[in-house]
Amino acid sequence: MHFHTTQVNGIDIFYREDGPADGPVVLLLHGFPTSSSQYRNLIPTLADKYRVIAPDYPGFGHSASPDRAEFDYTFANYATLMRGLLDQLGIDRYAFYAFDYGAPTGYRLALTAPEQVTAMIVQNGNAYEEGLLEFWDPVKAYWAEDTLEKRDAIRPILSEETTKGQYTLGVADQTRLDPDTWLHDITQLARPGNDDIQLDLFKDYGTNVTVYPQFQEFFRTHQPPTLILWGKNDYIFPPEGAHPYLNDLPKAELHLLDTGHFLLEDQLDVAAPLIRDFLDRSL
Repeated sequence: MHFHTTQVNGIDIFYREDGPADGPVVLLLHGFPTSSSQYRNLIPTLADKYRVIAPDYPGFGHSASPDRAEFDYTFANYATLMRGLLDQLGIDRYAFYAFDYGAPTGYRLALTAPEQVTAMIVQNGNAYEEGLLEFWDPVKAYWAEDTLEKRDAIRPILSEETTKGQYTLGVADQTRLDPDTWLHDITQLARPGNDDIQLDLFKDYGTNVTVYPQFQEFFRTHQPPTLILWGKNDYIFPPEGAHPYLNDLPKAELHLLDTGHFLLEDQLDVAAPLIRDFLDRSL
């Protein structure tokens, strides 16, 4: 595996890369509040055949964290940067893994050039309002009323307890979980100014909901081969968000696994063969 940092639109973007330079490209898009490190164990299972690229967004991992006065932390801007990274690397065909924040980032990216998408792997990544349940209620209140009070009401999402809970809740055997994962995320969130970056992104997530219909139209029109893996015990993106994909992607393959949000942490031995088989058939 190689670890790179390159400038895209004047911003340092870090990415992990492995696999043959001429292999089919698989772009791994991470979620909140982690980074490309969430794919550290998946990448080697694909890299013998596929060119795997896993970037960090600004404000996450090893990418830059520009001042909020100089850079708007929005999912539209993240998609623009991912487009710039792909263009810089000369990539015009790719499959992508859409998890959590990686879903709206990846779908916005796909809308810029739908014909370039060769396949999608969707893992606890929402594109339907049916999937925005109880966890999202205080966030929805913030979307409706942009006040300091509503902003502060969602700060507990950034707490150490909640961060650890994203990994542990819904996992039957927690001895399979590496505690370095939530320590990594807690350390990131504790960086000066990072809390406000994350709150900006929670605010902006509401703009994704307004373009869900465009995401769904992309699914219906282009019908990319799709594998859906979902931790069925996830309280952030519950399985109510998984089933509607089949309305627009009737040929998609859906697997509900008995785990929580960060599915790859305790179910890699189940998920990796499914991912590999899907890519081998689809690409």
